[in-house]
Amino acid sequence: MPNCLTTVLNWPLRRLVTAISTAVLSALVIGIPTAVIPTPFFGRSVSVTSWSIPVLVITSILTGLLVATYISIDPVIREDRSLKIGGLGGFFSFIAIGCPVCNKVALLALGATGAVKFFAPVQPYLATAGIALLLFATRKRILGESNCSISPKTNKTKGKWA
Repeated sequence: MPNCLTTVLNWPLRRLVTAISTAVLSALVIGIPTAVIPTPFFGRSVSVTSWSIPVLVITSILTGLLVATYISIDPVIREDRSLKIGGLGGFFSFIAIGCPVCNKVALLALGATGAVKFFAPVQPYLATAGIALLLFATRKRILGESNCSISPKTNKTKGKWA
């Protein structure tokens, strides 16, 4: 029975390139606006937490793998739920690693002190939920792909392929 790792290792080159390029793009799209990746364009009022970089790396890798599963190889799997679950996971991770004071919704709802006092402690749980959703969606896509392999069956009565 195949597992996720053996399935990914057997992917064609275009899927692997898609996974890697999407992971890098995802890291930049999430890391730059949240200022986890330092740039002169964005800043943070609250310093980057110790768990933000590992969350960014894991989120980027899982996003790359999930997006790569949508590059078609035979058999084609029609399933859109994993993309929605994975998208929600990516959003949770984005919110989790961002500065709590820079989050406009948290800032408007809770104020600067409330964002630090009430929203910041919830962020690691959002990160965990985001990674769990991405992992679920990616695993479902990869294992669904390997479980749906079509093998030819013979018709025993006529000795021909069915």
